[in-house]
Amino acid sequence: MSINTDQETAPIAAPRNGGPANVFRSFGSLFGGGGGGGEVGRPMTPQSSDGYVEFGMQDPERNGRTLGTFAGVFSPVALSMFSALVFIRVGYIVGNAGLYVTLLQFLIAYAILLFTVASVCAISTNGAIEGGGVYFMISRTLGLEFGGSIGTLFFFANVVGCAMAISGCTEGLIDNFGPGGHFVTQSGTFLPDGDWFRFLYSSLINTSMLLVCLVGAALFAKTSVLILGTVTVCLFATYISFLAVGATNDTIPVPVLNSLLPNGTKFLPYTGLSAQTLANNLRSNYSQDYTSNGKNVDFSTTFGVLFSGVTGIMAGANMSGELKNPSKSIPWGTLSAVCFTFVSYIILSFLMSCTTPGYTMQNNYLFLMPVNLWPPFTAIGIMTATFSTGLSNLIGSSRILEALSKDQVFGSLLNFVLHGTWKGNPICAVVISWVLVECVLLIGSFNIIAQINSVLFMLSYLATNLACLGIELTGAPNFRPLFKYFTWHTCLVGLVGTLIMMFVINPIYASLCIILCLILVIALHLFSPATQAAQWGSISQALMFHQVRKYLLMLDPRKDHVKFWRPQILLLVSSPRSCCPLVDFVNDLKKSGLYIIGHVKLGDFKGVEDSVENQQWWQFLDHMRVKAFTEVTISRSIREGVQHLIRLSGIGAMKPNTIILGFYDNEAPKDFFQNGTSPYKTDDFNAGDIQNFPIRRDGQPKHFEVQEYVEILCDTLRMKKNLCLCRNFQRLDKNFITISKHVKYIDVWPINVFNPTTGDPFDMISLFMMQLAVIMLAKWKHLRVRVFLCETNEERSVGTFETHASHMDVPPKLKLEQSLKELRINADIMEIQEWSRDTEFTRHARILKQFTSQADEALLDDGDEIAEDKFNRSLLYMQRVNQIIRDRSDQTALSFIYLAAPPKPTLPDFHDRSASYVELLTELTAELPPTILVHGVSTVTSTTL
Repeated sequence: MSINTDQETAPIAAPRNGGPANVFRSFGSLFGGGGGGGEVGRPMTPQSSDGYVEFGMQDPERNGRTLGTFAGVFSPVALSMFSALVFIRVGYIVGNAGLYVTLLQFLIAYAILLFTVASVCAISTNGAIEGGGVYFMISRTLGLEFGGSIGTLFFFANVVGCAMAISGCTEGLIDNFGPGGHFVTQSGTFLPDGDWFRFLYSSLINTSMLLVCLVGAALFAKTSVLILGTVTVCLFATYISFLAVGATNDTIPVPVLNSLLPNGTKFLPYTGLSAQTLANNLRSNYSQDYTSNGKNVDFSTTFGVLFSGVTGIMAGANMSGELKNPSKSIPWGTLSAVCFTFVSYIILSFLMSCTTPGYTMQNNYLFLMPVNLWPPFTAIGIMTATFSTGLSNLIGSSRILEALSKDQVFGSLLNFVLHGTWKGNPICAVVISWVLVECVLLIGSFNIIAQINSVLFMLSYLATNLACLGIELTGAPNFRPLFKYFTWHTCLVGLVGTLIMMFVINPIYASLCIILCLILVIALHLFSPATQAAQWGSISQALMFHQVRKYLLMLDPRKDHVKFWRPQILLLVSSPRSCCPLVDFVNDLKKSGLYIIGHVKLGDFKGVEDSVENQQWWQFLDHMRVKAFTEVTISRSIREGVQHLIRLSGIGAMKPNTIILGFYDNEAPKDFFQNGTSPYKTDDFNAGDIQNFPIRRDGQPKHFEVQEYVEILCDTLRMKKNLCLCRNFQRLDKNFITISKHVKYIDVWPINVFNPTTGDPFDMISLFMMQLAVIMLAKWKHLRVRVFLCETNEERSVGTFETHASHMDVPPKLKLEQSLKELRINADIMEIQEWSRDTEFTRHARILKQFTSQADEALLDDGDEIAEDKFNRSLLYMQRVNQIIRDRSDQTALSFIYLAAPPKPTLPDFHDRSASYVELLTELTAELPPTILVHGVSTVTSTTL
C-alpha cells in the first residue's frame, strides 16, 4: 500500500544538499568588523588566501594617518573645551551662581566628562577605531539602530556646537569693533550692530571655516598646536592681569546691548584683589540675561552654558581617522586635556571671584578685556578659541556625516555624500554641515544655542556610557580594553548623571531629543539594511543572551501550574516549501509559547556543513514572519531523528509539550514558494536550477513507511507529549477566513469515533481540544466555537467528568454546558443523535477498538489476522462518520477531532494494524476543512483561581 503525506509536514527527511562552507572570520576584537569611516591603516592586513585574517602593522602615514597624541587629540580637545566659555561666559556663571555653586557645577560637569572619558577610553582601546569617532564606537557597540540614531544626534550636536562657537566669536567681534567697542575711538568707524548684522558676521565667519575645511582637516590639525599655544598665552595674561590691575571705576564700560541698567550708567566697578569682593561672590545672586531680552537666570541656565563650553571631549575621537594610533592617543590625549582645562577654569573662577563684583560680571560678559594689561590679549584669545572650536565642530560633523553615508545607515539617501568626496575630503558633507550651521545661527542668542548644544552632547555622552555599561555587564570575552581605569560603576554614574543634568538644563529640549532619538531608533530598525547590523554586531544581542540565560535558570519546571499552561509546540516538517500554511497557523496556535520547527535529515555526520543550511532556515523564518526556532538533526532513520528532536529540543523548562505532525496520505505536496497565487511565493530559495528545501515530486517514493509513522505517534505518546495530526492545511487561507462572511465556526468533535462513549466530551483529550479551539478563537475573534455532543448508549466513568459534573444523572447536554461554563468557554453545543439511535451503527463502532491502542489479541477471530469484512465494515463506518462531519462543515474554518491512540508496536500484527489505523483516519478526514486530530495526555484547563 503506497501512502504519502499531506503537505509533506510529517517528519520526512529531505536529501542533503552540498554547498560551499561558510567561514566565519573574527578580527579578534569586538569592533573589528564592518565599514564606517573608510580610512584604512588598522593594525590588520587583508585576509589571506586560507580565509583567515593575518595581523600586522601597516605604515600609518601611507594611509593618511599622520597625527600624534598632542596635535591630534590634546590640542583639539583643549581648544574645544575652552571654546567661547573661557573668555566670554565664565564671568556670567560666577556672577550669577556664585563661587560655591560655580565650583559645584564644574565638579558635576567634569565628573560627567571624566566618567564618559573613561567609557570612551575603554571602548577606543578595545579594537581598531576608524573615522567617525564616537559614532563609530557607539554604532559598533550598541548596534545599527542605536548607533545610527545617536550618531545622527551627535552630528547635529557638532553642528549646534559650531554655531555656538561662531555666535561667541561674533559677540566678541561686536564688543571689540562694534558701537562702543574697546578698539573703536570716539570719532572712528565701527561695525554696525543689530540682529541681521550679527547674522551676517556669523555667516562670514562660518564661510571662512568652510574654506578651511575645503582645503582639508589636516591644515587645521597642523595649526591647532599653534592656536592652543596662543589661547594659553592669552589665558595666562588674564591671570596676571587679575593680580596686577588695581581697583577702578571707569575702565569697564556698560555694553550697548545692555538695556537693563538705569539710563546714565556708563561704567561698572572693578575692585582688584579684595577679600570683601570674594565674600560677596561666594553665594548665588541670580539676575537677568541682557543678551536674551531680560530672561531670568537660574541654576539650569548657568549650568547649560557652562556644560556647553566643556563638551569638547570628543574632538580627539572625531579625528580618529587621521590619528597614527587612535587606541593610544584618544585616552591619554583626552584625559590630559580634561585635567588641563579643569585646572584652568578653577583658577579663572577663583580669580574672578576675588577681583570683580558680581554686579559687573552680570552686566558685562566681556569685562576681561578692559582689565587686561594688554587688552588685545583677550580679543585674540576670544577670536582664536571660538574660531578653532567652531572649526573643530564643523570638521567633526562632516566626518560623522561621511561615516553615516559610508555605513549606509540611511540606505542610499546619503550616497551623494560619498560621490562628493575629493582626495579623501568629504566636500558634500562639509557643505551640508555649513548649511545646517547657518540655520542654527538664525536663533541668535548665544545662551539659547548653548542649552541646545549641551542637551545634544549630553545625549551622546549618555549613549557612550550606556554602550560601555552594556558591554561590561554582558561579560563578553572579547571585551579586553587596554584602558583599565573604569568599572560598570563609573559607566552607571556617568549615565545617570548625564540623564539627570539633561533635564536640569532644559526638560523640554531633553524630552524632544530623547523622542527624536527613539524615532530614529525605530526608523532604523524598520528600514535599515540588516547586513550592516550583522557585520557590526549589537550589544542588544549580548544583553539578551545574558538576561535570557539568567531567567532560564530561574524558570523551574517543578513549579509549573496548570493555570499558566500554554502550548510549547514542536512542529515536524519535511520541506518548508509544502507546509507554509501550517507553519503560519501554528505560529498563531502557540499563544506566546515556545515554537520549534523540527526537521530530520537522513544520513550520517560525515561532511556535514551546518552553517549554510542554518542560514537557509533562518531566512525561511524571516520570510514567514513567524516567532520560532529551528532544530535540524541527522539520523539513519526518521523515527530515531524524531526521538532526538522530541527529547532534546528546547532548553531548561522551555521544552515542547505538544508535537504536531502532518498527515500520512496520498496527496501530492504543493510547492507554496512557486505557486503563483500563494501568499508565500518567493524566489529567495532558488539558486539557479538547485532548489533549497526540495520536496518529493509525484511518483517519487517516500523516505519511510506507514508503520514507522505510526511508531512515531506511539513514541510521542509514550514520552508524555500531546499529539496533533494536521490534514488539509494546504486549503487554509487565513486572509479569506478573516474577510469572509460565510466562514463562521471552529468545530470541536469530542467523541472517540473508534470507541464512542457518553463520557468522551469530558475526558482529558476533549478538554485539550477545547483549549486549542479557544486559543484560535482569540486569533479569529469573529468566529464562534461549536462543540458537537455525540450521545451514545454506553457510559464510561471518567475522572475529569466527575470533576466538572457532580450529578451523574444530569443529561449530557446540561453536563457539557456546566463544564463549559466552569471553564469560561463560550461555545454553541450541537447534539448529534446517530450513535444513540442507530444500534447497528454503534455496534460497528465497537469493532474499531482493535485498530487502536485498546486492541487485544482476544478481539481477533480465532487468532487470525483482522478479517477483511470487519475492516471493510470499519471503512464504511468511517465514511459515514466523515459524511456526518462534512454535512456540518460547510461554514467551518477549522475542525478539531478526537484522535484515538494508535496500536501498540508490540503487537505481533502491528504492520497490518498500523496501516489500517492510518487508512481509517484517512477516510475519517477526507474532504474536510483544515482538520487537527488531537490526543492530549496532560491536564491543560483549570476551574480554580
